[in-house]
Amino acid sequence: MLILLPPSETKRPGGRARPLDLDALALPQLRPQRDAVIDALVALSGDEETAARVLKLSARQRGEIGDNAAIREAPTLPAVDRYTGVLYDALDASSLGAPARRWLGAHVLIQSAPLGPVGALDPIPAYRLAAGTSLPGLPPLRRVWAKATTTALGEQSPSFVLDLRSEAYAALGPLPQASAPDATAYLRVVTDTGGGAVRALNHFNKHAKGELVRQLADQRPRIANAAAFCAWAEGAGLAVRPGAPGELDLVV
Repeated sequence: MLILLPPSETKRPGGRARPLDLDALALPQLRPQRDAVIDALVALSGDEETAARVLKLSARQRGEIGDNAAIREAPTLPAVDRYTGVLYDALDASSLGAPARRWLGAHVLIQSAPLGPVGALDPIPAYRLAAGTSLPGLPPLRRVWAKATTTALGEQSPSFVLDLRSEAYAALGPLPQASAPDATAYLRVVTDTGGGAVRALNHFNKHAKGELVRQLADQRPRIANAAAFCAWAEGAGLAVRPGAPGELDLVV
């Protein structure tokens, strides 16, 4: 089983004095794309006014330009600890025991804008870059990442992929053609509005996804397809049911 998570705009500062090692990240075949995006981000950081405009930063956020300038030398934290915000606060990976954290490291990739998908325990620095940002000197990030990421994910050959990314980040790495109809599923968090209708959620979407991944890490089930995931979810007290084709609805 492979779980794909979105990143978060907010990040925990600091970390260990161990700089970014691109060759040690998950999916090392993405090194050319990682170098290209990082080089463009560092170059942009040399002009504070342009960087603030391109990255859409407020005056209070301008310090994050320095994070981008130092991205190759800055301290690092495991990716799942670097990100904060609703999803990652609900996951609360730092409070998990060692077996659960190892499970995250083996089964979770986080789709970042400058580094592509990184492993949950891959050490990464703080940065500021969103999926929809257009960096000077580069094609749109979707064109930089999509084909290479799809190929890299396909080479992983997971039995089942559960996609929890937002649509913007899913576009940076579309899933490869599934080997079986229930080998992949895009999860939506919805609420039942009655009469069989559902409504997608925003804040609770992120919170529910964080809690879901925490439960998976705690229980560490063996899940080979969408049907097995639904069966596990039922046993875990979660309401998961088929949604649109290729999708599952988590009803909260």
